[in-house]
Amino acid sequence: MLAQAEAKQIGVVAKDSGVPIKTIRYYEELGLLKSSGRTEGGFRLFNSDVLERLHFIKRAQSLGLSLSEIKEFLNVHDEGELPCEHIKTKLEDKVQAIDEQIQQLLILRQELSGLLSGWEIKPDDSHSTICPIIEHE
Repeated sequence: MLAQAEAKQIGVVAKDSGVPIKTIRYYEELGLLKSSGRTEGGFRLFNSDVLERLHFIKRAQSLGLSLSEIKEFLNVHDEGELPCEHIKTKLEDKVQAIDEQIQQLLILRQELSGLLSGWEIKPDDSHSTICPIIEHE
């Protein structure tokens, strides 16, 4: 009976966490959350640690981690281990990917700036040309 007293209905979890009920159901479907049962009326019940899990999920998402990556981390945690090393590796990969994106964006910025610096509309009688500045490299 003690576990039942600590259990929270999905609506209470949604209100306390700020996460919509539909999202909580989705997380449960993906295996990120586990309900501890249902009420007589069929409402999902969750243990008191659900709020910490939801906070972790939302924080991890804000750092660019996917739900499948987050699920891996939670599985490690659920097996009684700290997933910190796994998380560190993923975050290092994210930093490297961001650095690569920054380089690609800098190249694109340089190309766009070059196009704009020489921007001059030249009449072209050819109807096959849409915009000669973009079409000519």
